[in-house]
Amino acid sequence: MDWSAPTWWWVAAGALVAAELYSGTFYMLMLALGCAAGALAAHAGMGYAAQVATAALVGAGTTAVWHFKRARSPRSAPVESNRDAQMDIGQTVSVPAWDGDGTARVSYRGSAWNIGYRGAGVPAPGEYVIVAVQGNRLIVSPATPGR
Repeated sequence: MDWSAPTWWWVAAGALVAAELYSGTFYMLMLALGCAAGALAAHAGMGYAAQVATAALVGAGTTAVWHFKRARSPRSAPVESNRDAQMDIGQTVSVPAWDGDGTARVSYRGSAWNIGYRGAGVPAPGEYVIVAVQGNRLIVSPATPGR
């Protein structure tokens, strides 16, 4: 069986798509686009050097564009303090008393939780806002600024 040049390019593009599905590396799709451009160049009758140059330029170009787009996009908050991942962020808890080490035990959503203090000064009994969840520990800061 004798495969033509476009067939080899399409097989390479398919292999890169399969590798992306296996690895989850989005950059493989950009390289697959380069192979598809090489296949189109082969279909257009370009020589082998032009096919490779086209594939390299498109593959490297789309990879570079994707890399710089990701680098400029804002990063999401760490999962421990990300409101999209933790439904407790922003909720308030009432702390009746604090231990000397800045921790306390409170009742929240029907169970007892350990909490830690994140803020300036010494914590006092009162209302606090949950700012992070670290495992089974809530991290809180004062509900009213300046406290």
